Amino acid sequence: MEKEKEVGSAHPIRVGISIGDINGIGPEVTLKALKDNRILLDCTPIVYGNTKVFSGLKKELGEQEFNYQACKSADEAVNRKVNIVNVWTDEVVFERGQVTETGGKYAYQSLEKATSDLASGKIDVLVTAPISKEAMAKTGFKFPGHTEYLADMAGNEQVLMVLVADHLRVALVTTHIPIKEVHAALTKDLILTKIKLFESSLMKDFGIIKPKIAVLGLNPHAGENGKIGTEEIEIIQPAIQQARVEHIQAFGPYPADGFFGSEARSNFDGVLAMYHDQGLSAFKALAFDSGVNFTAGLPIVRTSPDHGTAFDIASKFVASEQSMRASIYMAMDVYRNRKMHKEITANPLKVSPKEKRNSRSDIE
Repeated sequence: MEKEKEVGSAHPIRVGISIGDINGIGPEVTLKALKDNRILLDCTPIVYGNTKVFSGLKKELGEQEFNYQACKSADEAVNRKVNIVNVWTDEVVFERGQVTETGGKYAYQSLEKATSDLASGKIDVLVTAPISKEAMAKTGFKFPGHTEYLADMAGNEQVLMVLVADHLRVALVTTHIPIKEVHAALTKDLILTKIKLFESSLMKDFGIIKPKIAVLGLNPHAGENGKIGTEEIEIIQPAIQQARVEHIQAFGPYPADGFFGSEARSNFDGVLAMYHDQGLSAFKALAFDSGVNFTAGLPIVRTSPDHGTAFDIASKFVASEQSMRASIYMAMDVYRNRKMHKEITANPLKVSPKEKRNSRSDIE
């Protein structure tokens, strides 16, 4: 058979997509994002779910022209086609908008198969559609979310949740814990670790040579010099100072309300928030439709739409696919950036003793 003429990238990136909760909008936004064939110029999507889910969706969405390949495994995926791996063979019973054990079971099976294939190199990157933590818990899923699950799978104690939309990048020191536990969780070492992870990700994943990071305070008005809390003075400032000693461009702590409400954020490549809603409330107000959830600090590339299962609109078929599409493209961008970073940092030229002496003389 004559070799298919290559278009787009010479080697399309294999993008694995876990289907999420079938009773939410995950399958819907996945289909909508993949129906535009232009996305196939650069990638080979491999969706972990079930063809019966999509055959039903095609009818309900009126997308009869949407085509896909059914696969038993990712090994059978056809380049530049939408491929669906049949993770389960049960008859699909939808209860759209409902939290059910069945929805959690299928989401868990999809995620497990996708991460297994990612670990074995059958896919290059992972995009995760939204899950219901409540439904997943019914199946024995013991993690607060995708971020913690993937960190455990990778054996990483520390990873970083980063929300991205264009040039706005907001990372979190703490993620899915109650507000009352945030104070106890924050330490100088933890904040410093997150600053380092953020800087590394901004360089390696986003191609920023010397990133500038804004660090937010914990208390209103960043504590007002100890009048409304001392965490800034005792914990956050020392972490920033240590980061500066280690030649990281970290600044702050800044009051969260004033920072996001001003143009100051445009002076930075990333913003580090202390807790979930401090960073995400502002982020989603600014970029809800196009935001991407990215997990930094992992050896693999994982992105996700920045929205949840949206059970309230799951039966209306009005969900926007913009965030899912952005997640797919960003996963590919990060994959390419990492390859580029690896290439340009491999075998660096050694500095000669003479150049070192000259450099010291210039400083003195």
